[in-house]
Amino acid sequence: MLYRLSYVGFAKHSTELPRFFKFLMCIESICVIWLYYTNSMIPADTLFKAYVVNKRSAKEIAQLLECSENKIHYWLTKHGIPKRTISEATYLRANPSGDPFYFNKPTDPQHWFLFGLGLGLYWGEGNKANTHAVRLGNCDPGLIRFFITFLREVYQIDQNRLKFGIQLFTDTNPRIAKKYWCKELKISAKQFHATTITRQNKPGSYRKKLQYGVLTVYFSNKKLRDTIVNAISELQNNKLPM
Repeated sequence: MLYRLSYVGFAKHSTELPRFFKFLMCIESICVIWLYYTNSMIPADTLFKAYVVNKRSAKEIAQLLECSENKIHYWLTKHGIPKRTISEATYLRANPSGDPFYFNKPTDPQHWFLFGLGLGLYWGEGNKANTHAVRLGNCDPGLIRFFITFLREVYQIDQNRLKFGIQLFTDTNPRIAKKYWCKELKISAKQFHATTITRQNKPGSYRKKLQYGVLTVYFSNKKLRDTIVNAISELQNNKLPM
């Protein structure tokens, strides 16, 4: 600006900045701030709707508004909108349409029985060490069938999203075993992962009992796994799971 040039010339003869130039600098600062807010500010309600309600990522919002991703993060913080953790962002990318389950709270004795027994099965037979999926294995098709009913009726999962794995010994035919489980559970062979074969040195008493191997049912969803584990924890603390 011109007043800056004038100030340079003035500064050669004076060590004190005149009040007039101070005033001009204040006006300039106010103008810069006003232009920044009017041209660059992203309204809180716009960000809240896009980020919280519509579950869009900062990158997606930046593309929609044609601005940088850093700017989106700046205004999220400025407006006090909590940002997602890395695990929350990862989960959202894996489930863009929302949770693939819904808790259908029991309302009658039959469904309360189903709920309680399903939790008990996972408590006793489930693999709680796997933190990213609901996973349960057993050689009894009736038990597996009941657990699938529990997931379908209580947590409203899509049964087609279930995956299965079989663990067999070397003296069992994998094709026959898979056919058996498909028939017993009324599931598609496409839902099976690779079969695991365990070698043994000599025949054992397991042969008749594990004729078709141990079947493991998987539902890959960390949030559902945590929900079921938390419900079991409430039972341990003599609380009614919700």
